[in-house]
Parts: sequence; structure tokens; C-alpha cells
Amino acid sequence: MLFLLPAIFQESLPLQVVLVFLATFLLIANYIKWRRPRDFPPGPVPLPFLGNLLDIDPKKPHLAMQKLREKYGNVFSLQLGNQRLVIVNGLHLMKEALVHQGENFVDRPRFPLMLEIFGEFGLINSNGLSWKQQRRFALSTLRSFGLGKRSLEERIQEESRYLMDAIEEEKGQAFDPHFQINNAVSNIICSITFGGRFDYHDSQFQTLLHLLDRTLYLQGSIWNQLYNAFPTLMKYLPGPHQTLFKNWEQLKSFVREIIEKHKEDWNPLNTRDFIDAYLQEIAKEDADSSFHDKNLLHSALDLFFAGTETTSTTLLWALLYMAFYPEIQAKVQTEIDSVIGESRLPVMDDRDRMPYTNAVVHEVQRISNIVPLNAPRMTTNDTTLAGFHLPKGTILFSSLTSVLFDKDEWETPNVFNPGHFLENGQFRKREAFLPFSAGKRICLGEQLARTELFIFFTTLIQKFTFQAPKDVTLSLDFKMRLTMSPQPYQICAFSR
Repeated sequence: MLFLLPAIFQESLPLQVVLVFLATFLLIANYIKWRRPRDFPPGPVPLPFLGNLLDIDPKKPHLAMQKLREKYGNVFSLQLGNQRLVIVNGLHLMKEALVHQGENFVDRPRFPLMLEIFGEFGLINSNGLSWKQQRRFALSTLRSFGLGKRSLEERIQEESRYLMDAIEEEKGQAFDPHFQINNAVSNIICSITFGGRFDYHDSQFQTLLHLLDRTLYLQGSIWNQLYNAFPTLMKYLPGPHQTLFKNWEQLKSFVREIIEKHKEDWNPLNTRDFIDAYLQEIAKEDADSSFHDKNLLHSALDLFFAGTETTSTTLLWALLYMAFYPEIQAKVQTEIDSVIGESRLPVMDDRDRMPYTNAVVHEVQRISNIVPLNAPRMTTNDTTLAGFHLPKGTILFSSLTSVLFDKDEWETPNVFNPGHFLENGQFRKREAFLPFSAGKRICLGEQLARTELFIFFTTLIQKFTFQAPKDVTLSLDFKMRLTMSPQPYQICAFSR
């Protein structure tokens, strides 16, 4: 009988009534489909089809989440288009989910945008056995190329010399340090992954870094959320998301070319870098099935952009904070002069004798909060968190903002205060310091990033004093990209 309804409507009811009926039917169907499951976390009432998209400020999503936390508690839910998310706040619940229930929250969600760009390959977006094999191999290979060893420190020291020379060329004039810092940090992971560094005047590589910068900005914009919420529609609509796809293809082409060159002159007896090691793994007779060209491409790409973006963004915040707080910069320089002096470059062994400098680096990481909502997870099984039932496949965001700015954990959470990491003049570890996340998916490059941050930062403050340009007031405002970055700024570097 249902197939007769359209004919009946056409004959006996005006068009307006038919449309009202259809609209009502669709609204009821949408409500039934997306009503919260039993014992699911609370949250704002979603609009039909849009869900809670209008509840999230795309320019300040982490702050919008904190407002929702005040209303709905430490565990709440959102609906974005056809996706249902759970947001977890606070140190206790974050550790419960990511550490104590690590196996239940170990997967990455299959966001439509990420699937379109990366599939389920590489180190960041893979799941299951493939992810375990790729991560284990990457960690082992990074260690073999110096991770945690003096050889890596020497590589960072060498790059810091190139960076100092590039900054010296500015001769104390105002400049934007973004791409010089980017290039320096990128060269470390490039030397490990691709076997070489790129000169700061290499126009092709500078173009690539600008492309990466623009791509990460687009990926952190509202277009990312819209695509994930309405993938079938957005796939065919024009907009910046189409530029995003083109940019990632260019970045993939850059990595593909390097891989092809490696294949041409590959010598299994001489493993130069990550790509060579991976080719050697593929060539093994008993190689695991996850080792193939697609995983090589995406693993190398993951290392490149992740190893470039997070550390360089943190260093940009560090220079900005030093210029903003000259008295703190002066105290760091006093400690550097006392422990290291002027003639030699810093090494990691210096860190334990430099509690104030170490505290400043940690405080920069805390307050800059560059990944405010952490990388998303997805439940691998039905599970319970804080008394709420989370079905298998539930997407979870753990708010690092809620931990790094928790007034119960930090004495002055909204103030740049190195004292957060000092006690009786000695460096103090803090349990709530989680910029690298926690659990089984903790940042793969944590040790590399810690080494880079200390050596690059200490070297720069040892050699230069950073100040605002004359008659310029610096701002600590941020912009959302894939990471939370400072707004573009210019700064002066005066040789000491």
C-alpha cells in the first residue's frame, strides 16, 4: 500500500501539504536514526541533519568544547552530520581511556576526509595488525638511525649551525622566522627518512614547505568538518577541500619521487635511511603482508609532515614567548652562560644541569597547547567509561586543553609561568604534562621532539636575543591549522 501514497497525495492533497508531510517524515527518521543510545554521554540537542555543527566554533573549537564541558560534564557527546563523537576531559578520565583501557581505544576513526587522502595506510591512519607492524618497524628504524643516541644530537647540532647562519643573515632586522624554523626542523626528519637535508635557499623545498603550511591550514578549517559530516555531497562540490586533495597529491608526488630514486640506486648492503630500510623489509622472503609500496609512501609522508609540523610550531611559540617575556629570556641566557658558556653548542647532557631552561621549554609546550583536542581515537569494542556505555566504533576526542589548563593541576594555568615545572630550584615533573598524548598511540616521535626542542631552543637563546620590532606590540593570538599555531609575526634577532 505504501507505493500508492504518492498517487493519493497528488490526487487529493495540495503540494504544500505533501511537502510538509515529507519534511516531517524526514525529520522523524533523522531523529530515530541519530537519537542517543541508551546510557550514552549527554550533550547538546542536535539540529536535524546538521547535528551540533553550529555549537562548534571552527576558529576556537577547543574553547567551545570547554564551554560544553561546563554544562554537560567531563564526558559529553556531539553529533556532527552523520557522525557521533564523545569528548573526554580531565587527567583522570583521559588516563582511564588512553592508558588503563588502551586496547579499547587504540584505533583511529575512519573519517571520510582522511580516508580519501590516506586510506588506512601509514603510521597515523592505519589500524589493527598493520598499524602494530608499521609502528614497531618505524620505532626500531628510528633508533637504528640515532634516536636516543649522540649521533642524532650531532645531527641536530649541525642543523642548528645552519639555522643560526640563516638568522644572522637578517642582521637584526625584523623577519618572519616561520619557514627558517620549519626548514631546520624538517631537515632532521628528512635526513632520517630521505637521507639528506635541504638548503634554506632551495626554492623547490621552500615551495613544498609553503604547500604543506597551506594544506595543514585547510585541514584544520571548517571544510574538514563539513566534508566529514557530508562526504557524499561535499565530494562533488567545489571549495577549498578540493584544493586540499590536490595539495596532498603534490606532497605524495614529492615523496614518490624520492622513493623511486632510492629504488634506482638501492644497495641492500648500505642502508642509508628509513626508505632504504623499508625497501629491505619489503624484499625479505618472510616479510609481513603489510610491508608494501603504499605503506612505504604513507609512512614516509607521515614522518615528514608530523616530524616537521609539531616541533617547528612549538619553537615558533617559544621565540614569541621569549620576546614577549624578556625577563624570562634573560634568566635562560644567564643559566646557559653559566652551564654551557659561549663557545660550545648545547647537548642533552646539559639539560639536567639547566632546570630553568628545561622548565621554560616545558611551559612553552604546555601553554601553546598545539594539539588541543589530541588525535582522535575509536573504540575497538563495546566499553564503559565513567559509567557511560560506548559502543564499538564510537569516535573519541580527549581534550588536552582540559588537562594542560586544569586549575586543579596548575597554579596559574592561563599564565606563562616556568615555575609550574620548578620546585626548590630543581626541575619538577608533572603528571598532567601530556602534550605528546598517552597510551599505546602516544606520539611516535616524542623522544626526537624533546631532543630537537631542547637543542634548537637553547642554541638560539645562547646566540641571540629575540625582541619585538620597534614600535610593534607582539600578540599571543593563535590560528587553527591541523595544529594551533601563533598568528604570523615578525621578530628581531640580535647577536649576543
